Amino acid sequence: MLLIRLFRASLNLEDPFSFNITLHFAKNFCMANSDINESHTNNAQPDLAKQFQAVIERHILDSYGKSQCYPALRFRQGKREMLQINVPAIELPSLLKAKPSDTNDPNSGKNRPLKKEHADEIKNYVLHRTKASKPWVLGTLTANIPEGRIEIVPIWGSICLVKIPRGVFLEITDGQHRTRAIQELIMSEGDERDLISNDSFAITLVLEGDLRQCQTDFRDMAQTFPLPKALLVSFGGLGRDGITQVLVDEVPMFKGKTQKIQASPGSGSKFIYTSNYVAKAVSCAFANEPDAELLKHDVGESAAALIQCFNQFFSECSNTSDIFAKEKLETEDVSSFRDNCLLGVSVGLEILGRLLHCTYIKDSNSFDAEKVSQLAQLSWERESPLWKDNVVRLDPKPKDPTKPYKITASGSAVNTAVKIVKAKLGWT
Repeated sequence: MLLIRLFRASLNLEDPFSFNITLHFAKNFCMANSDINESHTNNAQPDLAKQFQAVIERHILDSYGKSQCYPALRFRQGKREMLQINVPAIELPSLLKAKPSDTNDPNSGKNRPLKKEHADEIKNYVLHRTKASKPWVLGTLTANIPEGRIEIVPIWGSICLVKIPRGVFLEITDGQHRTRAIQELIMSEGDERDLISNDSFAITLVLEGDLRQCQTDFRDMAQTFPLPKALLVSFGGLGRDGITQVLVDEVPMFKGKTQKIQASPGSGSKFIYTSNYVAKAVSCAFANEPDAELLKHDVGESAAALIQCFNQFFSECSNTSDIFAKEKLETEDVSSFRDNCLLGVSVGLEILGRLLHCTYIKDSNSFDAEKVSQLAQLSWERESPLWKDNVVRLDPKPKDPTKPYKITASGSAVNTAVKIVKAKLGWT
């Protein structure tokens, strides 16, 4: 526990090259030391603190102008030495270097080719969360360097200082897209830079210089199992995901009838939807886009508005009222509903969400009850002429001759279906 507290105290060092910050570090160190288990003698505590303070101050001041100096934890894993350091965002551009493979030569780099669009996705994720004053996380970066190119100063046990000479880069093993996103934000002008300038990022530094081993490390870390979208929604708590979680628990059409973990409801199950199906409808209802995160929407207020809207629609619609009223479904109920009603599949909920957006009154964060009733009076059966040749199409070679149709969820088909409904209702 003492080692952990001492290390935590060292992380308060914001600028290892500033004498004032060094004194600030010493102050924090002494404060942490005062919290040490009382089983230690009172005389030993000040002596121990002074010894640590003297050692750390000397190395930090000696490194000024020559090396970047970071408190670190040293450990072994997989037969190799590794270090854990925390680096201020402002220092990442001068510390980390990516070596992605290019053209058709894997040996030209240490990890996959850089995809700018992926880095942009990460950058936009950070921007959206910070501008909405919401939490965000990018996780630990992994880099490598031959042991001889840096200096490791043992302090006590696994605690040490790492001195990285000016001009020496840590080469990224895993996290090049996150690093690019951070670097672009830090190097940008205006408010974007200020959004993360006070943040720090953890780096696991592997003392490794062999190219082939670094490539193998990247491959090993890339062996991740993708999470189902339903689980991602269920684990989210902001914007669209937060609203969806409330709806799944409060709207009778979804409560107990929604798969919250797996990617699909499951054949022969008692689930009609997944959390991701509902999330798409939520995004469409408020923003007319199936992937809108709705981070600026208040979860409680928006969920309440959509609960009222969905409850009105599903209770009034003749195609859904029976399912809406049943607390527990049998597999036969689910199978029949999904086979015969467009609202039993994902694309049906997306179309409903887009149409509900036409009823959305932004100023009052509510939905026009009269227009919602008009939507409920439509035929949502698969065989309805409204959906023919857009999202419901004849299958020339159906597996089941009694079901000679197939569902398409393409963007153009959904847009066509929405336009047909709006024309029928006289909505502009």
